[in-house]
Amino acid sequence: MGLYDTDEEIERVILVGVELNPKDDVEMSLNELSELAKTAGAVTVGKMIQPRDYFHPATYIGKGKLDELRAYIAETDATGIICDDELSPAQLRNLEDELNTKVMDRTMVILDIFASRATTSEGKIQVEMAQLKYRSTRLSGLGTSLSRLGGGIGTRGPGEKKIETDRRLIRDRITKLSRDLDEIKSHREVQRSKRDNTSTPVAAIVGYTNAGKSTLLNKLTKANVLSEDKLFATLDPTTRELELPNKEKVLLTDTVGFIRKLPHHLIEAFRSTLEEAKYADIIVHVVDASNEDYERHMQTVYETLEELEVKDKKIITLINKVDKFEEAPVIKDVKANYCINYSNKAGIGEEEFLKALEEIIMESRVYIERTFAYSEAGKIQQIREFGQLLEEEYVQDGIKVKAYVPREIEGRL
Repeated sequence: MGLYDTDEEIERVILVGVELNPKDDVEMSLNELSELAKTAGAVTVGKMIQPRDYFHPATYIGKGKLDELRAYIAETDATGIICDDELSPAQLRNLEDELNTKVMDRTMVILDIFASRATTSEGKIQVEMAQLKYRSTRLSGLGTSLSRLGGGIGTRGPGEKKIETDRRLIRDRITKLSRDLDEIKSHREVQRSKRDNTSTPVAAIVGYTNAGKSTLLNKLTKANVLSEDKLFATLDPTTRELELPNKEKVLLTDTVGFIRKLPHHLIEAFRSTLEEAKYADIIVHVVDASNEDYERHMQTVYETLEELEVKDKKIITLINKVDKFEEAPVIKDVKANYCINYSNKAGIGEEEFLKALEEIIMESRVYIERTFAYSEAGKIQQIREFGQLLEEEYVQDGIKVKAYVPREIEGRL
């Protein structure tokens, strides 16, 4: 017998948040949770916030609020609730018993979206692993709600194996997936070292989910990456080559979107994907200026980069979607080397962005004036491929060259 079946159904959910600090802006966080729920295929029929000094250890919200929530569920005909924070196994179980309905938390919804979005084998393995780690600690609490409700959010999996509620099986599966991931990781490292040898600079596009990263990659490199007005539309990193106006080349890599309260299991599972930013030469930080919570989004991105130990990189921040304003907003990013008003749609700021990329790359270049013997013509091909050939002149004793080349290549010429 499997743990659950996966018939789709439209969930009607009530979102529940606890405000530990008035500065937290739980209202905004619930609006985002509502977007997450919508992406996962649920409709929000109500919201409830309780200011408290701490999360109730047994039921997340307090006793009085619990009675209120029970009545609210009946009144709105809700099929479940989603709590804005990760619940402990006890909280999950107690809430189900008290409310006699399906109980989910933010992590379950994000994992669910990731499950439906993963397309590559790596993405699927990473999601399944994060789901298993999350579920293994909650086995005792999950059984009832899943069998009670069948399909819907929280029950999807890219490679769903109908796993029995048996910790040993889950442990074995996690071990196997870890091995698979290690293999993929070493393959990725080989690819990275190949890229290092070519000396083509790499720019990683990072940003809050739905800031416009994939659209940027598509527009600049015609990459055909799925880009939708949805959270986490793309999971798997895509790398494409971009030729700049000065003929320099740069590799642009799209990364998975960041989000506040990104579940720890996911950061762990997607570490190798997210680390594209760590090994990049340049960070392109895309900010959705039209989102009123953009400041917190920027903060979340920098916190996630810090957690991934991404430091000492040149940063270009693109203040995206400025076409939605009559007058461009004044948004500063003190951590960035360049801050550019941008619009994928209207083509605003593209020239300035490409120029910024050129400037950063030129900083790592060395100017050379040299005459190569005709027998060394192959080296000029290297300059053409990895640097910028300004002049070449055929003289009696060889080919006279003026060029900018990457530091690593200069030693090989």
